[in-house]
Amino acid sequence: MEFKTLKIIFKHLFNFLVLSSISFAATANVVLVDGYVRAMPASVPNTAAYFTLENHNNNAVKLVEVKTGAAKVAQLHTIIEENGMVKMRQVDGFSIPSHGTLMLQPTGDHVMLLSLTAALTIDDKVSLELIFEDGQQVMIELPVLKQATTQHDENAEHHHHH
Repeated sequence: MEFKTLKIIFKHLFNFLVLSSISFAATANVVLVDGYVRAMPASVPNTAAYFTLENHNNNAVKLVEVKTGAAKVAQLHTIIEENGMVKMRQVDGFSIPSHGTLMLQPTGDHVMLLSLTAALTIDDKVSLELIFEDGQQVMIELPVLKQATTQHDENAEHHHHH
């Protein structure tokens, strides 16, 4: 029992160390907290990525571009309401305040992945390269998950922590 728990802890620690050494330059202080790419039927060529980033820098950063091998184009989108109509609008970046959080979610800001290069299936991993205005680049990897259709299913607890 003890040994097994330790082994799991070490495994996580090891993965974490490997990931950190790849992902973050000494200056990079933008950290992926959570996220996923929405699973779509194979016939649908586009999907969206949602994730939460924390900015541990002393100044604000701006996410200006996302690159991925999984799609031909990745666009930063926000959802705006105009005269009661909800519309998607492409934006030139998402600002993350100093020591603040950027939350990309289905009801707000998100990254659209257009013209997927291959159909994504549940539990696939999608790598995204996040490019910031100051030239900082952060690689993240997101699992492909089915979108929760309502707020009241078994994933409810995931929607409420801020």
